[in-house]
Amino acid sequence: MSDAIVDDFNRALDKLSSDLDRKSEQLDVLSSMFIDQQLQVDLNPVGWPVSGGYVSSRFGKRVDPFTRRLTFHAGVDIASPKGTPFTAMADGVVIHSGKRAGYGNMVEIDHGDGRTTRYGHASALLVAKGDFVKKGQKIGLVGNTGRSTGSHLHFEVLKNGKQINPKQYLTKLAKR
Repeated sequence: MSDAIVDDFNRALDKLSSDLDRKSEQLDVLSSMFIDQQLQVDLNPVGWPVSGGYVSSRFGKRVDPFTRRLTFHAGVDIASPKGTPFTAMADGVVIHSGKRAGYGNMVEIDHGDGRTTRYGHASALLVAKGDFVKKGQKIGLVGNTGRSTGSHLHFEVLKNGKQINPKQYLTKLAKR
């Protein structure tokens, strides 16, 4: 082989190597973007936490079923049969799993972005404080514990410690 052919071959090989490096960098960027996007999906508390059920009480002012006075309701109640599993609405760390005044048996999850979700009145809790949970993971069973008039899941969303209307996070809102 002549030196010219070898030089041409080496130049072509160098160009291919350079192109491969550039494509590899682009693939790394795209992969990182996909992972970031998937994390946003997994950390965003959107969906429906219990199979079936219907909204029996909405967020905001309502007549308290015990006092019959107008009071503020900080979440959404989803009526469902006792023992129906409910799931985490997003990835996060369990910061409370146990009894809490008014809520009965309750799970609270920190999603790491200033948002936390609460799931109250459970008949059973399937996670413990400190557990990492994935979106869609079963975390408890619907019940009638605490300040409750019937079997339901009380669901709340907090942003930086302030209760906000969870309606925007619930993909299925139906009221009897």
